[in-house]
Amino acid sequence: MDIAFVAGFGPISGAGAASSAFWGGAFGIPFSEDSGYFHTELLPGVNAFAIWPLSQAAEATFGTAEWPVDRPVPQAWIEFDVASPAAVAEAVEELRAGGHEILVGAHEEPWGQTTSRLMSPEGLLVGVSYTPWMHEVRPAGEAVVGFDPELD
Repeated sequence: MDIAFVAGFGPISGAGAASSAFWGGAFGIPFSEDSGYFHTELLPGVNAFAIWPLSQAAEATFGTAEWPVDRPVPQAWIEFDVASPAAVAEAVEELRAGGHEILVGAHEEPWGQTTSRLMSPEGLLVGVSYTPWMHEVRPAGEAVVGFDPELD
């Protein structure tokens, strides 16, 4: 697997407004909010930093707003971007061959991102993705456009 960059990172939260108040207030992170999904694409060093509601993470991974009771509840997410949608599928097969359980295989989301997910031993929700708009060259500090959390 050839990772191009870290597409995003952030906590997974069931704490709602307390999480955005902590990260935005204590650290001064300028969030935009879409249906409880607090995110910024303006934080240097990461393409996206976002507080992902647990219900949305569960829906994106398992197709239901409830996290399965037989799985550890993730505390954070990290997403690695690869070179193409085909590279996501190849990464999934490589991970499976290495004995890793894939929670959701390579698939295209309604907003055009190709994603897959698994859990790390530490309980991180790990994505291997291809995010087309993040591969476009843009000036430092310019917001990434194209993500629609309403569709997640």
